[in-house]
Amino acid sequence: MTIRLAIVGLGKIATDQHLPALDANRDFTLVATVDPRLSTDVNATPATFDSLDALIESGLAVDAISLAVPPQRRHGLAARALANGWHVMLEKPPGITLSEVHDLQARARTHGTTIYASWHSRHAPGVEAARDWLADKRITRVAIDWREDVTVFHPGQAWIWQPGGLGVFDPGINALSIVTTILPVPFSLQKARLDVPENCDTPIAAELSFVTADDAPMSAIMDFRHTGEPAWNIHIGTEAGELVLSEGGAVMTIDDETRIAEPKDEYAGVYARFARLIGDAESDVDLSPFQHVADAFLLGDRRRVAAFHE
Repeated sequence: MTIRLAIVGLGKIATDQHLPALDANRDFTLVATVDPRLSTDVNATPATFDSLDALIESGLAVDAISLAVPPQRRHGLAARALANGWHVMLEKPPGITLSEVHDLQARARTHGTTIYASWHSRHAPGVEAARDWLADKRITRVAIDWREDVTVFHPGQAWIWQPGGLGVFDPGINALSIVTTILPVPFSLQKARLDVPENCDTPIAAELSFVTADDAPMSAIMDFRHTGEPAWNIHIGTEAGELVLSEGGAVMTIDDETRIAEPKDEYAGVYARFARLIGDAESDVDLSPFQHVADAFLLGDRRRVAAFHE
């Protein structure tokens, strides 16, 4: 029997990534979509609802929900779904504070349901191979270059500039989700500079300095003001050579030799993982990427820059 799933939130990420991934996944049947822009129609295929409460009140048979709404709205929706006995997948970032995600973990344990804080970039083609190659290597340096045009990748998304929206860390956390899974040693933030537009609450750019447990330097540049092709690259120096993940993890090279270059299909991996967790009655909530972002907001030197206008 397939898992009956409802998607909550039909924005850009849901239409571009979640829906195609579900169409190709035999473990799930999409039984409902929920978005305030929809009219409630329980007879549609899938059924449509203008709110999660309307879905719950309908009595439609649902096993799990996937929350693809802005992070500011996730906790309340996830809490109601868990209380209804449904499994929950959270789009990244999993919330707006660490404590509210810990609360959801506790609620999932209480209700005996699965909660999955997904990190889609960890399912990029080169990530697992990079982790395997680095497993026995001594890291000497790490440099993250994560830049994109916010008007292309987040058009009209005002929530990203509001408290809890993370600003440039919304894409930047993807890089952190990769390095927290592929590096064989932990790392910690030492210094951060956050450029915050004078009319926004969250940064448009950030420069971060970390150090690994082995005292290797690690830097990250994240910028929403980039134009042209995005730069989603991670350079990792080791005593055995340099590994580079580019195109968000789709391409892996070692000493300029291409080892992996495949099209990205990250959300196929996300939903495959969610199905396995449900089948095994387990949860997966790794907050390490989110913790590093929280550290940046705690430690960062904020610099006001020119107002942002789309």
